[in-house]
Amino acid sequence: MDLDLRKLRYFVAVAEQRHFGRAAEQLYITQPVLSRQVRAFEQELGCTLLVRTTRSVELTAAGKQLREEAQGILAAVAAAVQRVHDVDHSVQRLVVAFSPGLHVSDAIRAFALRHPHVETGVVPARWWEQDAPLRDGRAQVGYLRRPFDDSGLHTIPIGHEPRVACMPAAHSLACGGELTSADLADVRMLDTPTRRTSSLEEKFELIASGHGIALVPLSVARSYSRPDLAHLPVTDIPGIETCLVAVADRRETLLRDFLEIATTTLRHT
Repeated sequence: MDLDLRKLRYFVAVAEQRHFGRAAEQLYITQPVLSRQVRAFEQELGCTLLVRTTRSVELTAAGKQLREEAQGILAAVAAAVQRVHDVDHSVQRLVVAFSPGLHVSDAIRAFALRHPHVETGVVPARWWEQDAPLRDGRAQVGYLRRPFDDSGLHTIPIGHEPRVACMPAAHSLACGGELTSADLADVRMLDTPTRRTSSLEEKFELIASGHGIALVPLSVARSYSRPDLAHLPVTDIPGIETCLVAVADRRETLLRDFLEIATTTLRHT
């Protein structure tokens, strides 16, 4: 079957808002039209995506899967349209993906000085599929943390980042200066997500609410710093390797220049 992108966007709006009325307002269409379009989409797919009640909308297992798939599909389509427009208008563009907490601004500024006529942009790499922006064409290069699927990718290790234990500021362990893995043996850890679509914001809300402790990269902990959370170094766990990554068969001059500039920038920081 052909996937109707318009109906897919309608479904995503409802899935994000969990409410047909709010989704219809966001899409600038009426609620009855939206409801009919989503039902037609379910019929075309042959599965139920949403469970409707008088007050809310919940996703079925199929709906959760489609919402996850849709994010990549719609992003890839938007990237493809952008590339077509760039070719039509003779625009050169370089987009950099980055994992949360990793900073790419120094390399982008240095690249822009050498290539002032090249448009540059960034796209976040979601932690459960960091390589996706490179594979679907949204980005040409990425700053990523292991683990990720490196098959077909040219990977340049650029450093190791320590992990810290993030916990509620009122936790009994938060008053110490540093921890070992033995200190964490009897606490609930949130490092293995229960839902692939869990965001870092959700994880930190769970931690702050007392649902457990998580080991996170130091830069992530600093980026999401808040007064009700504390993070402490754990002295006997390995750090996380950070990498500069590009698709292996890409040989564009701009990409090679960025990789050179990025690695040179790192050596001088």
